[in-house]
Amino acid sequence: MNRENNMELLVEEDKFKEECGVFGIYSKEELSTASITYYGLYALQHRGQESAGIAVSNGKELKCFKDMGLVAEVFNEGLLKELTGHAAVGHVRYSTTGSSDVINAQPILGKYKLGSIAIAHNGNLVNADIVRDLLEDGGCIFHTTNDSEVILNLIARGAKRGIERAVVDAIQAVKGSYAIVILTEDKLIGVRDPNGIRPLCIGKLNESYILCSESCALDAVGAELVRDVRPGEIVIIDDSGMKSIDYTERAKHEICSFEYIYFARPDSIMDEINVYSARIRAGEELYRENPIDADVVIGVPDSGLAAAMGYAKISGIPYDFGFIKNRYVGRTFITPSQELRERAVSVKLNPLKVNVEGKRVILIDDSIVRGTTSRRLVESLRKAGAKEVHFIAASPVVKYPCYFGIDTPYRRELIGAQLDVDSIREEIGADSLHYLSIEGLVKSIGTKELCLGCFNGYYPVAAPIEAGKDHLENL
Repeated sequence: MNRENNMELLVEEDKFKEECGVFGIYSKEELSTASITYYGLYALQHRGQESAGIAVSNGKELKCFKDMGLVAEVFNEGLLKELTGHAAVGHVRYSTTGSSDVINAQPILGKYKLGSIAIAHNGNLVNADIVRDLLEDGGCIFHTTNDSEVILNLIARGAKRGIERAVVDAIQAVKGSYAIVILTEDKLIGVRDPNGIRPLCIGKLNESYILCSESCALDAVGAELVRDVRPGEIVIIDDSGMKSIDYTERAKHEICSFEYIYFARPDSIMDEINVYSARIRAGEELYRENPIDADVVIGVPDSGLAAAMGYAKISGIPYDFGFIKNRYVGRTFITPSQELRERAVSVKLNPLKVNVEGKRVILIDDSIVRGTTSRRLVESLRKAGAKEVHFIAASPVVKYPCYFGIDTPYRRELIGAQLDVDSIREEIGADSLHYLSIEGLVKSIGTKELCLGCFNGYYPVAAPIEAGKDHLENL
């Protein structure tokens, strides 16, 4: 992408970027597994918009197609008809490791001692470079720059012990976050990291099993949610049904808190927690912590809307639409000048003047990362005639980057790491600025089993980490 002529919209640049989405199905029925995977990926499109891919197995061989672009741009009816088989895995990608290039699109397909194998991965390995160097020293050749190929080569290296043992050994050599779906000629395998940082759930469609990042993908294909894959669990699905392996005794539940704040679709249920309800409760906690006298509560579309509704519900202040979102603007568009680049947020979101003019406005967004969009939103409300603008973030102050599959800025780019709250308020031009406390966030989500590293600097896994060498040499 030419950054001089193209840019990601400011409203997107000032957010943590989505990770990736994975989907897998194993069927003993006459189903178009490629088509089901297509619709599952379509429901997971919010988790990644750079590339999409599907691999299928017909019991004898694996076939894969992937390309850059959205799911609906990459696939058509003719392609899906060519991808026939009883099992499939799919992936939508936003690059957190590896360049944004079709060579890094997933699933990654390879051949090894036991046949063909395809892998799709959401997350980030903090020791990927170390493991890659060791594998290259042992003669492995890499074709991509992403973490998934590291895992694929580890599995291939241990193939003589059988696929199940190979997956267990490979996973124990890596550190970080991962929700993985693996396809062979006769098995669908799912793996979740020992801390459960990245989500993965199990569904059932008649006699077919499904693995996917979020339950909204199950709803999209008419499947039922069975349960979430446990942290530190490997799920193996084949003609005999589903079995489970707990590959570590050190499993601990610490799912990424930003799944509930921003990433997940509000209609998903994640680790038995309804995402929409968690966001409503966050708004309620915001009012308890920060009661403000105002005339109207508005939310930033789309992830700030539920919190704004929760705030309005408890406060008694009317909730209304404050911004109209242009649904036809994609992630990129041409900006011929710096002036238009500065005005980019107004192309995506435009204030609804009739609802804010002459009013004291409470503006609720899910988070503040760099602060650039927050400043533009406040400015646009003032130009629309808002008398006061009180900005509230439905998350704690973001002070630290993420190492586990979210494309976060360097710490120097995080406004919360550089300025105190009052200085941030001045920077974005709000009359007041408030954040949800960490305690309030935990209460709203309803569990303490969370990764809060981007707020408090304490991570489930140290990064970067020296790990895996002794184990690798025994594979």
